[in-house]
Amino acid sequence: MKVYRNILYDIIIQKLFSVIAFACLIVLLLIMIFLFKEGLPIFKSVSLNDFILGTDWYPTSENPRYGIFPLITASLSVTLLASILAVPLSLSIAVYLSELASPLIREIIKPAIEIIASIPSVIIGFFGMVVLAPVLQDYLGLDTGLNLLNASIMLAFMAIPTIASISEDAISSVPISLKEASYALGANRWKTIFHITIPASLSGIWTAIILGISRVLGETMVVLMVAGGATTMPDSIFSPVRPLTSNIAAEMGEAPVGGDHYHALFAIGIILFIITFIVNLITDYLSNKYKFKAN
Repeated sequence: MKVYRNILYDIIIQKLFSVIAFACLIVLLLIMIFLFKEGLPIFKSVSLNDFILGTDWYPTSENPRYGIFPLITASLSVTLLASILAVPLSLSIAVYLSELASPLIREIIKPAIEIIASIPSVIIGFFGMVVLAPVLQDYLGLDTGLNLLNASIMLAFMAIPTIASISEDAISSVPISLKEASYALGANRWKTIFHITIPASLSGIWTAIILGISRVLGETMVVLMVAGGATTMPDSIFSPVRPLTSNIAAEMGEAPVGGDHYHALFAIGIILFIITFIVNLITDYLSNKYKFKAN
């Protein structure tokens, strides 16, 4: 009787998780349908080429223009610079915690890093606005400290906990037998780290990096507060910019429902959806590729 009860319990749990999984897929599908339904009508008023490659975003002028190329450039520039800042620091932290730090230090630093990841983005944006912006403006002689560099630094700060924590877990999961074999062949600690441990954990490291980049790419509040808000093409890292996410947040409240401005903002959401989808495909490819090599 107990055996049958356990089998029934397993079946119920399996069906429950299946229902939850399919419900998540249905919700995602409905969101995607709504996004495309509200975004595609803008292409009756403006061509896809002019929308993506246009350099003028003036949706409320007498002759509205809906070119989002400066917004796309801003998003990619902020993401790239934040990644350049965050990835080396994150991997250094991960290697230190998993391979070099004592158990006591690891027990202190690892939870601290995970706590940093829980800081609300509005607080990070507020810090960038009232602390970092005046520093950049005064010491670099800029017209404003609210610019691409400020946004990149704050986004890097947000990405570091995610990348470092997941990378540390990946490095720590490398079998100890691989390291012992390396030491037995005469390799020192650093050679073992760079030639054995890191290559064996590349699947998890790449996943961590892409997840960190995804968070940077999809962040709204920080870039809305510290990027400067200019819808022009950036000519340096000190230029004020407006990424795609902050443009939606800044203008959705003033866009008349059903108008071209409204539909253009949803079309920006479609572009973000496509970019995120591509990033997820890259994540899956890199994870599977290096997981195979690690094995």
